[in-house]
Amino acid sequence: MTNSRPLILAHGGAGLRRLTPTQAACLADALVIGYAILEQGGPALIAVECTIGLLEQSGLFNAGRGANRQLDGVQRMDAAIMEGAHLKAGAVASTEGLVHPITAARLVMEDTNHVLLVGPPATRFAQHCQLELLPRARPPRRSSARSARAATQTLRLYRAMLKSKRTRKDRYGTVGAVALDRSGTVAAGASTGGIDSMLPGRVGDSPLIGCGVYADNQSGAVSMTGMGEGIIRLVIAKSICDHLVMGKSPAVAARQVLHMLVSRIRGSAGALVLSPDGRFAIRHVTPHMAAGWWNGAGQPTVRGQFP
Repeated sequence: MTNSRPLILAHGGAGLRRLTPTQAACLADALVIGYAILEQGGPALIAVECTIGLLEQSGLFNAGRGANRQLDGVQRMDAAIMEGAHLKAGAVASTEGLVHPITAARLVMEDTNHVLLVGPPATRFAQHCQLELLPRARPPRRSSARSARAATQTLRLYRAMLKSKRTRKDRYGTVGAVALDRSGTVAAGASTGGIDSMLPGRVGDSPLIGCGVYADNQSGAVSMTGMGEGIIRLVIAKSICDHLVMGKSPAVAARQVLHMLVSRIRGSAGALVLSPDGRFAIRHVTPHMAAGWWNGAGQPTVRGQFP
């Protein structure tokens, strides 16, 4: 039986904003929680879920309590989780009012035969599983005519913001984690409230297996953050894992795929990359990336920029 040295990595988003001291402390606490599970012989999947869960709970990042609102004022959240031993995965998209979308994703993986649930049915599934909900007032009921007018106004607002370039950038960052447990299994996860200035119903890369997350014991584990539209178009997480299978190191694999993202479509992203032998890399093509790692030695390493 493999006896790997446990390792946990986590991120709080990549973009223009600098990591704050409060966010850094929260990331360090999340790494401690995740590593404690691994140290006790727990599975990488649960370590990833619990690490992300603390970040969702904090309200300091664009996930869970801190999730962005779409242009109709509603918080819609996405999350995915995957383990590398059996390639099991679960995800939710456009869920509303959940504190822990990452747990909803795990329950989709474990309690159903599906990989992805979306929209109100995904929210009802989480409610059925008695997951914690955010307190919020329900929007008033609208007639079909009023709903149509509201949709038109939302679309006009979106177009006006794009035209004037007044869209906000990077209020918080998507959160994610990858882990290696003592058995040699890797896992990856991500949770997000999307991006600023989103049309209602927009879904990014985080809940799409192979785009925002991927985990395979034969290659490695990847958790992405950044502009999801570009990450989706190049299926970045799986592309990085494919490079790992070809024998490239996590650092080289991340650098080459992120370079392709920039050169082909001018995308922007950051990545956590972990191989089954314990090598890892944190890379980004944005000015900043809030991230860190810990292998149980000393104190967790958390920074706002990585080479």
